[in-house]
Amino acid sequence: MENLKLFSLGGLIIYFAILLFVVIKTRKNKNIEDYFFAGRSLPFWALAITFIASWWGAGSAISTADLAFEDGLSAFWYYGVPVLISTTLILLFAKSIRRIGCYTQGTMLEQRYNKTSATLLSFMIFWFMTVTAASQMVVVGEFFKMYLNLDYSAAVLCGTAIVFIYSLFGGFRGVVITDIIQFIFLLIAALTIFGVALYTAGGFSGITQAASEAGKPEFMSFFSKASDYMAYVITFGAAWMIQANVWQRISAARTENDARKMTLLSLGAYLPLYLIVVVTGMAGLAIYKQLPAGGLVPAIIRDHMHPALGGLMFVGICSAIMSTMDSLINTGALTLSVDFYQNRICPGAEKKQLVLASQISTTVVTVIAILIALRVKSFLKISWLAADIITTGAFVPLVAGFFWRRGTGTGAVISMVTGIIYCSYNLIHTFGVKIPIMAEPGSTGSVITGIILSLMAYVGGSLLSAPEYTKADKFIAKAGFIKAPAVEGALSENR
Repeated sequence: MENLKLFSLGGLIIYFAILLFVVIKTRKNKNIEDYFFAGRSLPFWALAITFIASWWGAGSAISTADLAFEDGLSAFWYYGVPVLISTTLILLFAKSIRRIGCYTQGTMLEQRYNKTSATLLSFMIFWFMTVTAASQMVVVGEFFKMYLNLDYSAAVLCGTAIVFIYSLFGGFRGVVITDIIQFIFLLIAALTIFGVALYTAGGFSGITQAASEAGKPEFMSFFSKASDYMAYVITFGAAWMIQANVWQRISAARTENDARKMTLLSLGAYLPLYLIVVVTGMAGLAIYKQLPAGGLVPAIIRDHMHPALGGLMFVGICSAIMSTMDSLINTGALTLSVDFYQNRICPGAEKKQLVLASQISTTVVTVIAILIALRVKSFLKISWLAADIITTGAFVPLVAGFFWRRGTGTGAVISMVTGIIYCSYNLIHTFGVKIPIMAEPGSTGSVITGIILSLMAYVGGSLLSAPEYTKADKFIAKAGFIKAPAVEGALSENR
């Protein structure tokens, strides 16, 4: 174990040095478009890799494998199915998102509705990105704690510091380039761990035999426990479809076609990548009688690999966590810099001033996320808190704005406020306060209820307020998602 610690620490130092060297060599942040979109100069395949790396992170590397150890093939519904659903939906909107060309979703919503709805969305995005970044910090803390024998708090600070430094100075370009490097490390690690696990388990026949001996006849069934994961499918699928860091990558594409090609390439990669993780977890059942403390993946590295190879695997898993964390921090900073500082506080700010504001925003997001990670040491709980509010509060008005021209700013605001109140109310119940609830928080019924309430509020608020056809038609025509009525016709209807 001591040798593994030394190899892991050595690998981490070399890994950080490589990332820092690359970021320093590629610094080209002269303005805010450079800092958050790399000047819209990156090829679609590079954006696809950072898209994949940003989602194929800690949940994929550790949490999904642990769930597959218990639930078998149906654990694919936890992360794999929501990712495939959300990426497919994003594919439908990719060209429209790039065609609109807004820096942020808040700016986009202001074009479609009004400033109030844009501000509410910006707050929710900032919350989502910061809290989700905290979930990655929880994982890196537990991981560093196990391999480097660090205190949890020190482990969180150490792992986050690496991401913070290259994100602070490299901006989005640095994030993309380091994500490509991290993806290579991660892919090597995932394939190696998969191969070692499958070999040690005795192949698929060994997994089948182990499932039979453990009394799990449905272990190899894809649908056996699908219903148990349905709340995650709905919540994560809806939340990730509108996830701001993915829309940021679409907006950073050179052209509309590049945006679509980037999303299509990512969609094709997710199926095999998530299957690798699930099968790794399933193989664990033939290796261990009980789920090892600290997780299956770290146990396989510790117990079945040479320390030198284990050190490389440690770096690969770190890559999974960090490639997700960096994009979340960068997008949270984008929201603070553009939606609040540039658009609200200091509209006339100069280029250098905006770059400095972006770096300060990166620091603010990181610090808040660290504080959350140090207090709530649960990856799943933090992820759920982040996804729930963005699903019930933002999904309906943001998506409907692309094709329902009768939707108004009033309807959007009421919908968002309804979602926020619903999530906050459930959160109070979750913290132990005995209050009546419509559905158990965290359940499928709770998610569906929240979305339905948000939709009813959006439709009702829109129909009860004056039409805004002129603004709606201009936005829909620009997006090109559906054929919008002629502006003249809209004006006559408005009269």
